[in-house]
Amino acid sequence: MKVIHLISGGDSGGAKTHVHSLLQNLCRTIDVTMVCFMEGPFTQEARALGIPTVVLAGRNLLRTYRTLKTMIREGGYQIIHCHGARGNMMGALLRRSTGLPVVSTVHSDWRLDYLGRPFSRITYGTINALALRRLDYRIGVSDAMVDLMIRRGFDPDKLFAIYNGLDFTPRTPALNRAEYLRSLGLDWPEDSVIVGITARLNPVKDIPTLLRGFALAHEACPRLRLLIAGDGAQMELLKALAAELGVDGAVCFAGWVSDTDSFYHALDINTLTSLSETFSYSITEGARAQLPAVASRVGGLPYLIDHGVNGFLFQPGDSQALARHFITLAEDGALRVHMGQRLYEKARSRFSLESTLACQLDIYRNILRRGARGTGSRRDGALVCGAYGRGNAGDDAILEAIVTELRQIDPDLPVWVLSRSPADTRLTYRVNSIYTFNVPRFLWRMGRTRLYINGGGSLMQDVTSHRSLWFYLFTISAAKRLGNRVLMYGCGIGPIQSPSNRRRASRVLQTSVDAITLRDTHSRTELADMGVTRPEILLSADPTVILPAAPPQVVDGILESEGLDPQGRYIGFTLRPWPGFEEKAPIFAAAADYAYEKYGLTPVFLPIERRLDVGAARKAAALMKGPFHIMPDTGSSAHTIGLFARMQAAVSMRLHALVFAAGQGIPLVGVVYDQKISSFLRYIGQDLFTDLSRLTEEGLKAHIDAACARIGDQDFLAEGMERLRQVERLNSETAARLLGCAGDTGGSRP
Repeated sequence: MKVIHLISGGDSGGAKTHVHSLLQNLCRTIDVTMVCFMEGPFTQEARALGIPTVVLAGRNLLRTYRTLKTMIREGGYQIIHCHGARGNMMGALLRRSTGLPVVSTVHSDWRLDYLGRPFSRITYGTINALALRRLDYRIGVSDAMVDLMIRRGFDPDKLFAIYNGLDFTPRTPALNRAEYLRSLGLDWPEDSVIVGITARLNPVKDIPTLLRGFALAHEACPRLRLLIAGDGAQMELLKALAAELGVDGAVCFAGWVSDTDSFYHALDINTLTSLSETFSYSITEGARAQLPAVASRVGGLPYLIDHGVNGFLFQPGDSQALARHFITLAEDGALRVHMGQRLYEKARSRFSLESTLACQLDIYRNILRRGARGTGSRRDGALVCGAYGRGNAGDDAILEAIVTELRQIDPDLPVWVLSRSPADTRLTYRVNSIYTFNVPRFLWRMGRTRLYINGGGSLMQDVTSHRSLWFYLFTISAAKRLGNRVLMYGCGIGPIQSPSNRRRASRVLQTSVDAITLRDTHSRTELADMGVTRPEILLSADPTVILPAAPPQVVDGILESEGLDPQGRYIGFTLRPWPGFEEKAPIFAAAADYAYEKYGLTPVFLPIERRLDVGAARKAAALMKGPFHIMPDTGSSAHTIGLFARMQAAVSMRLHALVFAAGQGIPLVGVVYDQKISSFLRYIGQDLFTDLSRLTEEGLKAHIDAACARIGDQDFLAEGMERLRQVERLNSETAARLLGCAGDTGGSRP
């Protein structure tokens, strides 16, 4: 593999560190050449690191372009990799003339790169923004940067994320803490709690907020000290602000620091107060020194820092929140140690230099593989339709599972999703998305895809709406007419009550569907009753059974942020409004109180569709006598599953609450408002369920008794759930066959 990198050569800070570190190590694996457009410290350091470096200086753009074009053609390069405005501009010019794929690493928010420099912002900033749109692929130096580009209209299929990796090989600092402080002329007390930051002293880093927050914290905790490493135009202004706040004696402006190992090992708390950030080296360097972090909630920082678990996050500019976090850490040495250790473990496993190198090589392979795949007029991709983008955690989990499995089948498969909230769907799943009812657009897309997926859930029913059934049947018919293979994926069928709807559904499924994978046995009976025999019909499982729970530390943080003890004992309730629910609400309230009084289980209400379920939970909770907690939102699928994993038992009217709990081995009690609930529980060999219409207080308490008797017994669910996970493979295997891929669906399950 041969790659040419284009960069201005005047870069500093994180971009310089990223490029130097990356290229120095890539050179050991592939053929890399770096071309810069000016000579200076950047190029000198690159050569010292052994990076093959060429400088094409001068202002003659046409001459530089011609030289590069010849160099690329004669050198046999396969990929052009750009960095920054000048590199992107040249890459955009070379893209067509060389025929090579061009990728750019976006190191920062290009709209903020020239903050405070209006002329450069108008010239270089505008050139960069235009050039970025003309390139083939973009790499964001954090998931947050990728999210930013998606929000600004870039194609999710052509975006990659990479992180600024560090070498986590243990290091011994040149100076110990006392020696390092003396080298700065400081005589701070030994029991000082030192907060530190390394940052350019410019407006984006928002050091004034740091000083204000520190001043508030120092007033409450005089042991605190602040060490600022960095230089910049704001130096004198910041020194004046420290004096104005009365903390100049507790603050040291150390200037530019080269011995970063000694610097970080002299600290107790690492911090970053930026208004905008991609993924900061300073936080990962602090993590290497096992320092807890307090950082603004910007860019990629929330992907590293789990609030309350390995550090604290605050909203940019909020000096009072910053001060509270400083005080909390300053007053609890054990907490500093524990948070620092957790941050180190996470950073070492996910944000190491080895991970960065592997990720970059994988991106190059993806780009070359996609180039070989070609585009042209050949049909490609899958279009997925379902009840997505409506805030239902169960439906969202179905989509996540389907997208996961499609990417295991073919990692380069373009995926499009019909969604009520296409912007959110693009961000969450990194797929292209079309508004569900934008009929002309999705019909146009159907004419270019290979596979149409009617995706999961109970879409084929007319209890909640006749129109939704008609809509889904229309999309199935249209997809088939426009040349797609059609798959109904891990779905439930029925109830379809109207005779005319049953006839219509039977006709469409018979003529337009290639295969149907079902999540329960009742659905197979329903299809037989409607006379649907022509499609291939397979009994599989709900796709969400493959999804994992969030890591324990993350779930700990979620519970703590809700004021709940991560080691507490809880029983989960998931309720939904349904005809007859209100008259049964007192029964749920009494049962929740009973679980607390008899078993010491605090009721926690976990919504699946927060728009509806939180209201139902409040109606029941209002009738309770004992303690309870209502979660307003359970978050992502992994977070939701992780929360159910912390319950000792679960009582649910929602199917996916039962699926999530069952997957974690949690004893189940189902309240049946729809036959899909009882069908699922029978399918996995469970017997604790009652129809909503027949629910009694005595009956529900008896089911809770039986469920609590199963706490700690993993065997009661193991066989049923393992069978589900095995048959669930039929979903992805069927999709692979319809796409014309090999039977292998891409590797092991998560």
